[in-house]
Formats: sequence, C-alpha cells, structure tokens
Amino acid sequence: MRKTTALILFLCALAMMVSAQKKMKPWTEWNEKDALKVLNESAWGQTQVETDTSEMFYNPNNSGSRSTQGALNQATSVSYHIRFLSAKPIRQAVARSMEAKNPQLANNLRAFVERNFDDLIVVAVTFESKDGRFSGQAMQAFNSANTGLLKNNTYLEIKGGKRIFLEEYKAPIKDDLGAKFIFKRTMDGQPVIGADTGEVRFYSEIPPSIKLNMRFKVAEMMYDGKLEY
Repeated sequence: MRKTTALILFLCALAMMVSAQKKMKPWTEWNEKDALKVLNESAWGQTQVETDTSEMFYNPNNSGSRSTQGALNQATSVSYHIRFLSAKPIRQAVARSMEAKNPQLANNLRAFVERNFDDLIVVAVTFESKDGRFSGQAMQAFNSANTGLLKNNTYLEIKGGKRIFLEEYKAPIKDDLGAKFIFKRTMDGQPVIGADTGEVRFYSEIPPSIKLNMRFKVAEMMYDGKLEY
C-alpha cells in the first residue's frame, strides 16, 4: 500500500513538472539576450545581489577606509550569479554567449555542451560589481577558499532539510565559468534530486563575509523531457 501511494505521488509530481516545463526555442537559435536570461534568471541560474549602504553617509568610524579607498557616497552592490553548470541549458547558454564573442569557438564548445555529468552536480558561481574594489574583495575570497575551508558550510538542501555537503571546491580559473562547487549526484544508489524533491537550496559561507543562499524550484528544471540539474 505504501509503495502504491509513493508511486502515485511520484507520478503526480512528474506530471506537474512536465506541465510546468516551458517551451523554449532551440538553443542554437538563442541570441545573447536569451543566453543571459538562462544564465541569470531561469530555473537553473539565479542572481543574488548584495548591497552595501555603509558608504552612502558619513560615519566617523569609516573615515579611515574613506581616506584610503575614496568616498563612494552611494550604495554599492555585488551580483553573484549562481548556476547549475551540470544542467545542459546552462552549458548551452554559456556556449551561445561565448560564440557571440568569438564564433570560431563554436565547434570546441559543442563538446562542452554535451559533457556527461552523470556522477556529479556542479554549481558554478561568478560575480560582478561596478566598483572594482568590491569585485576585487570577492575575487580574493573565492581564490583563497578551498574544499577543507568550505565543506562544513556548503551544501545542497532538499526536502525534509536533508543536506548534501560539498565534495570538492575549485577556485575560479580563466574559463569565465567562475568558482565550482561539486556535489555527489547520488546517495545510497539514488539520485539526490528527483521529481518529488520540490525545491533545492544552495548555501555556502565563504570567508570572510560572503554568504550565498539561493533556492531553485525542481518542477521548473525540466528541459527536453528530462530533469536537468
């Protein structure tokens, strides 16, 4: 009886996922705007914006930093782009974005798009800020981090509060993909994310002060009839 009920619930969740899947034009027809939408505002890629208002008004406690760095007199922000790199739509969007800048890369990028991620979940994080001092601080933090430093405070959280902790961390290199957070795709022989998962949360604390916290709806992660993550 329990198995039958579980099967019914699974099929219902799967049906909801299929109905939630949005029809998208072929990725080879995406323009740069389409690609950026998938990378930064989609089921597989979201943007976390952290705003610092401390420089908007004079504060005697900040006078030292203002004299050495210069007064900004305005709020500043850093945007963190959090993406499931192991999801094919993200790799397709990366490829289209790169092709727009250098069409000669097209053939090489096909292998990147078709890469197999059967054993791993990879979350990639890039960042940007209009003020180089703030993006520089983020760069230093990501470059200084390592697996040992992050493994206890970096995880994917799924239904019931279950956490899949970081397996490996790779600092950014010159591939424009950002920092890479690697997790196991299966536990006890079963996928950690399935049709009935509901929501997956990516969380990471990167010393000294970066906290990444983003939720993704699994029902929206269907692509070409397959759950991509």
